[in-house]
Amino acid sequence: MIEIPRAALTADRIAEKAEFFSFGTNDLTQMTFGYSRDDIASFLPIYLEKKILKEDPFQVLDQNGVGQLVKMATEKGRSVRPDLKVGICGEHGGEPSSVEFCHRTGLNYVSCSPFRVPIARLAAAQAALKY
Repeated sequence: MIEIPRAALTADRIAEKAEFFSFGTNDLTQMTFGYSRDDIASFLPIYLEKKILKEDPFQVLDQNGVGQLVKMATEKGRSVRPDLKVGICGEHGGEPSSVEFCHRTGLNYVSCSPFRVPIARLAAAQAALKY
């Protein structure tokens, strides 16, 4: 599991031993932003209203921050192990724009909670047709 920024930064070293990467994007988001999932509800509405954040980063993958860590770690990992299987797990795996990002980035799979599986499958099919 790649769940902290340092693991993403050292992904090439991790790939020397690992056969796959699974990005825990809920925890990676929490560690990257320094926000607690348990406390974000107390300030998120203000951040959204003041446009500090465009969307809830625990619902929609922050492609410019967390997403870049995922992309960089994937590239670093595959530079050492070209056949490295890479995916994400967490709520982002069932959110359409996040699934599309994963497809564009070359990830092999997404994993999500059961109620999001139909959305994830549809988003993955749409991304495959689009790209």
